[in-house]
Amino acid sequence: MRPPGIALLVALVGFSPGLAGPLDYSPPPGLPPIPWPVNNPYSPARAELGKILFFDGRLSANDVVSCAFCHDPGHAFAGSGAFSVGVDGKHELRRTPTLINRAWGKSQFWDGRALTLEAQIVGPITNPDEMGMTTEGVARKVSAIKGYGPLFAAAFGDSGVTFDRIAKAIATFERTIVSGNSAYDRYRAGDKSALTKQQKDGLDFFEKKGECAECHSGPDFSNEEFANIGVGTDRPNPDPGREDVTHKRSDTGRFKVPTLRDLASRAPYMHDGSAKTLSDVLQIYAKGGLPNPHLDTRLAPFYLDKETERDLLAFLDSLNGEGWQNIKPPATFPQ
Repeated sequence: MRPPGIALLVALVGFSPGLAGPLDYSPPPGLPPIPWPVNNPYSPARAELGKILFFDGRLSANDVVSCAFCHDPGHAFAGSGAFSVGVDGKHELRRTPTLINRAWGKSQFWDGRALTLEAQIVGPITNPDEMGMTTEGVARKVSAIKGYGPLFAAAFGDSGVTFDRIAKAIATFERTIVSGNSAYDRYRAGDKSALTKQQKDGLDFFEKKGECAECHSGPDFSNEEFANIGVGTDRPNPDPGREDVTHKRSDTGRFKVPTLRDLASRAPYMHDGSAKTLSDVLQIYAKGGLPNPHLDTRLAPFYLDKETERDLLAFLDSLNGEGWQNIKPPATFPQ
């Protein structure tokens, strides 16, 4: 689902969001408390403002490409295809990753080039191939929309619009895009009937023989580190991945270890969208990754029979949780 373009919004007036709410935001069971930054604490008004900005296509050069345009809310806030399209009609170079549970991320983007969600927001807004704006330009554009003044006042104490405030509001909203209380979470909380036998068998392989949990660990099933499993390295001019950030040859082809939550809603997979199904993903790992000079040494081929594959797929289904599905686009936008 893509948010409506500006042409569909011009008749929407009288925006009056409900700003009442709790003083903190509690994620679903199975997740730790959200680590709110000291300089960007949670408030319902700030989260509400961030949600509206996230869905507002007017933050882009063509008044259409919003954050939600690429981070599809109906697709677990990930891209709905292998690549998204920006204001110039060009395809992005990497698949749009999910935003669920990024509140606990140690860095953002596939290559980790932004350390915080606030810093991450600069990238797509100022990228000429994505939203095509400048930080100053988007602040002026939002400031010119009178209906945003009261929302900034409620969120920050006065109606002043700056890019720093825009980024903080959107980041606050993004920290509420969560997934928890899955069957796996209920199982870990003591409900041993929450998983089927097949899912328990898949979990056992995941944690033991498969050693998948070495990287896909913690409550979000990601150690937030980077790995080269060879995907895309066999193409002409392969994506350098993390090397673009660190300039270290050892980081060539390394990408962020993604969360495994809600995979059912996030196909296709990998940083380039080249794996169409989860079965395709498992086959890559069963081969020990795809050969290249910088392949992660932790990878090794293993025999994956049909029964084990079904067990693993069943276990991955148990990680489909709740939270993000309740987020709906604003009914109206400030005018």
